[in-house]
Amino acid sequence: MEVVATAKWVRTTARKARLVAALVEGLPVDEAITVLSYTPRSAATDVSKVIKSAAANAEHNYNLDRSTLRVKRIEIEAASIIKRFRPRAQGRAYSIFKRTSHLRAFVADDLQPRARRRRPAAAAPVATPAPAAAAAPRRTTRARKPAETPDVEPQVTEAENE
Repeated sequence: MEVVATAKWVRTTARKARLVAALVEGLPVDEAITVLSYTPRSAATDVSKVIKSAAANAEHNYNLDRSTLRVKRIEIEAASIIKRFRPRAQGRAYSIFKRTSHLRAFVADDLQPRARRRRPAAAAPVATPAPAAAAAPRRTTRARKPAETPDVEPQVTEAENE
């Protein structure tokens, strides 16, 4: 069963929060919270709170055991941007964007461990030799100069003179 928790209008950028969320997807809830407590990014606290809330929802609303819960996925969407302006030199204004995001954590109870996907073994490419006669000469787009021929008079032998 999937249980959801949502945190809206979190003052962190979605891009930075996605980096943190990628660390813990697929981990058990307790292990994910431990990993996030040692992650040096500020978005880790917000992601950790959402995972804790989803785990608490699963325990309280659906009577699920916390030890069997896994972080199934974490969706992070960009929310609206708070725009502010700072005065700059010569009457100009410098814009500051304070980005916000919505975090949604999904936890599920998995009694059996997750099966790992295996990539199919790719067959080695078979090298076939190309026939030499079929190879066409390379053409270039640049015009080449004709080869210069030396100005040599033909040699006349004595037999031809008679």
